[in-house]
Amino acid sequence: MASIRPLAVRHAINQPCNPILLGCLLMIAFDLTASSFSNMRAAERNPSKPNIVFIFADDQCFDTIAELGNDEVITPHLDELARRGTTFTHAYNMGSWSGAVCVASRTMLNSGRFVWNANRIYAQSENERKAGRWWGEIMKSAGYRTYMTGKWHCRANAESSFDVVRDVRPGMPKDVKVGYNRPIEGQVDPWSPSDPKFGGFWEGGTHWSEVVANHSIDFLKDASEQDDPFFMYLAFNATHDPRQSPAEYLAKYDPDQIRVPESYLPTYPYADEIGCGPGLRDEKLAPFPRTEYAVRVHRQEYYAILTHMDAMIGRILDEIQATGKADNTWIIFTADHGLAVGHHGLMGKQNMYDHSVRVPFLIVGPGAEAGKRVDEPIYLQDAMPTALAIAGIPQPEHVEFNSVLPMLAGEPSPYPEIYGCYLDKQRSIRTDRHKLIVYPQAGVMRLYDLVSDPNELVDIADLPKNKSLVTELFERLVRLQLEMNDSLDLSKLRPNQSS
Repeated sequence: MASIRPLAVRHAINQPCNPILLGCLLMIAFDLTASSFSNMRAAERNPSKPNIVFIFADDQCFDTIAELGNDEVITPHLDELARRGTTFTHAYNMGSWSGAVCVASRTMLNSGRFVWNANRIYAQSENERKAGRWWGEIMKSAGYRTYMTGKWHCRANAESSFDVVRDVRPGMPKDVKVGYNRPIEGQVDPWSPSDPKFGGFWEGGTHWSEVVANHSIDFLKDASEQDDPFFMYLAFNATHDPRQSPAEYLAKYDPDQIRVPESYLPTYPYADEIGCGPGLRDEKLAPFPRTEYAVRVHRQEYYAILTHMDAMIGRILDEIQATGKADNTWIIFTADHGLAVGHHGLMGKQNMYDHSVRVPFLIVGPGAEAGKRVDEPIYLQDAMPTALAIAGIPQPEHVEFNSVLPMLAGEPSPYPEIYGCYLDKQRSIRTDRHKLIVYPQAGVMRLYDLVSDPNELVDIADLPKNKSLVTELFERLVRLQLEMNDSLDLSKLRPNQSS
């Protein structure tokens, strides 16, 4: 192709002088050459690079996918992802420096930094983005056409973080007073999840989950005609409260048939000391003390908005197939943290129990074995370095989380323990067998055997036979704090090691 222009020029020069013919030949030569260079640039961008679609839910607990064992929920499209790819069954969020746990989770995700290091750069997130240390910026620099829609909740500018951005949403839809302290058995419930008059997810006229799907489909239609590889960051506000969905989805769940969690309690014994008392917004959603009736209704609404989101994910998956690029597209699905919704007398996510720190993590792609389950622990923020590895991008030095691709090939987890934190009020360490939860302000430690007691029902910290185990786990937690740059002093709680 590089010889086209010289041949055309030579041909024109060897002919009798004809200015019109010469001009036409030169124009043809220029067009062919420009097309050739454009194709060469496209090749340099490497359109064969894998496309990556990251789908991010909000407040979704690990046990809310039917294929993974919950026979109460209706999630056909998440079930499909679980069957098509590999599920990491023990994916965790580290915790939060804020009552808005999603702020910490998303800052960790996009910065690549562990929780307290992410906290230190939080206010300067826009500078991080401008310096190219932000997830979207790294993908752009590698030749990806990047796209984002939905919930952001980071300090960095979303519109600048991606090439194409649609409808950036805040941390949660606007709430209303009647959505709290409800329902009360025997009284008329003033709230309706399907009534648009309450705004929230209905603000703007179309449910926000549907908006995410609509915009995503628009981008995928456009991407099907582009050579550039694409990276999509699709962030649903669902399943966050106010848990609103169309009436047809609520009708799929009869609250009288919904099981109350095995760990249900009317009140949590240390709620105030751990920052989960009546003053916390999330906990105000249901009446105090909790009732089984209120928990069932809240879980009905939780499941309904989940099933509605699942339907929107199904539309996105269908469009990925329609692009003709599905075989070269990886899909990662996870959530920013879990949610209690009645477990342990709690409603929110500001606690160290698995229902609130553990999330689904599904990965589908050419290297992810269909139907496989990996029980080794990871953090949900491993999604970021995993995407970089899929794209062939060397992991930057500032990224502290790890790609899960080696684990797809059978390697062990890089995390011997899982760390957890909430403000200065809670700390935890989880091993493959035990979890130790520390409440500094209550002066309490709780220990659970996760093999015999996966629902964390029985605190065994005070059993004499577990004294040395509590001491060992506490010391491991203190060492883990150093790794995390966690400055909270737990020395006053150090167990007495004398017999």
